[in-house]
This record gives sequence, C-alpha cells and structure tokens, in this order.
Amino acid sequence: MAGKDEYYNKAKQQGYRSRAAYKLQQLDEMEDLFSHGDSVVDLGAAPGGWLQVASERVGTGTVVGVDLQRIDDLDGVETIKGDMTNERTRERVIKRVGEADVVLSDMAPNMTGEYSLDQARSLHLARQAFETALELLAPGGDFVTKVFEGRDVDALREDMEAEFEYVRTTSPKASRDESSEIYMIAKGFLTAPVEAGDRLTVEVEGRGSEGDGVAKVEGFTVFVPDAEEGERVEVEIEDVKPNFAFAKRAD
Repeated sequence: MAGKDEYYNKAKQQGYRSRAAYKLQQLDEMEDLFSHGDSVVDLGAAPGGWLQVASERVGTGTVVGVDLQRIDDLDGVETIKGDMTNERTRERVIKRVGEADVVLSDMAPNMTGEYSLDQARSLHLARQAFETALELLAPGGDFVTKVFEGRDVDALREDMEAEFEYVRTTSPKASRDESSEIYMIAKGFLTAPVEAGDRLTVEVEGRGSEGDGVAKVEGFTVFVPDAEEGERVEVEIEDVKPNFAFAKRAD
C-alpha cells in the first residue's frame, strides 16, 4: 500500500481518526501531560485524532476542539468552529473552559513545497498557538505545539522558556522519518509577578521549613536565604516556579 505505514494502518484498526493520535500518546508518555479531570483545548483539532486521545486520558474532564473545518461529533468532546486568532472565538473558548490545564496544537500550514515558506508559516502558527495558550492556561498548565525545524525556532523556544518551568523539544516515534516536524512541550505555566533576574526590596514575614526567610510579592511567595523575620532586604530572583520563587540577597 504505497504511502501507507504502520501507524496509518494501526489508526484504521483501532478507530483513531488520524495517525497523529499516536504522536500525542507518545508525547504524553514522555511528559505526563494529562491527569484525570483535566480541561484540555486542542487548536486546529480536525479531524479529531488528538481529541480522541485527550478524551481517553482525562476521563470526566473537559475536552474542547477548535478548528475552521468541521469536526465530526465525538462522545464527550465539544467542538467550536472558528479561528483562534479571532477574539470572538477565543471568548467562546474561555467562556466554555474557563482556564485550561493543557493547550495543544498540531496545526500545520497548507504546504506549498517551498520549505522556507512552509517553515515560516509553521512557525507563525506555533506562535499563534503559544499566544493563545498564554490566555487560556491555568497556573502550572502545559502546552504542546508542532513546528517545522528551521529559522527562528530557537527564538520561539526562548520565549516559551520565559513563560514555563521548562521546555522540551522532541520528535515522537510516530512522526515520519522524512518529516522535519518537531514538538515543543512546555511544562508548568508561570504566572508569578516576578521573573528570574528581577531585583526588588522585600520584607521577610517569616521562616520556611528549610530555614529560609519567606517574603510575599503581591501574595506570591519568595524564599530568601540568610534573612530574618522583620528584615527588609534587596534580593535578586534566581528561579521561578508556578507557586513560589527562590531569591538571593543582593544587598
């Protein structure tokens, strides 16, 4: 069967709408994307292979697929016909989901055969998905996007790293050998009021279990070593987690 492969045949046998379903399964196995009860938004979701996998993995959670193309009905999945770059579509998704635990994008451009153009369009779609994820994700949430290898991918990764605890780039086994696609998995959406490198003055309000001073910045916890309760100190933020940050004294 020319043009067919084991994942295509497997998808047909197991009832998945696309071979891409196995890519998401493998990405989940790599990075533990889904938990039971999660809310998931899939951008560019047609024909629905990723929606099927997400629905299986989150059980009673919420799964919403968005695409300009019609997506045939799936049990336990809601679909929205629209363009996520459109504010009205985003409002519909936010109204339905509130905050998402996971935002997915397997979007790819209409291929022209000119790689530099296709790669640039792929990067544009990945950036749009990233910007949408920043609007939708709950603190600590995860984001997955596809992009073609090439120019400016490193810049996108750097931008993602500034917003998440860490970012991994990988190619699942289900990707075709000849494909230039890679997947960027961003874990732990950061919503802190501080960033690594920030310098600020804080008041130490108490001591943590490890003995570090504890300060608050807009209600967000910052751990400060070698600081006593009641002390006002200048600090530099070194590392930011979803719910707290580590700082060093800068005074």
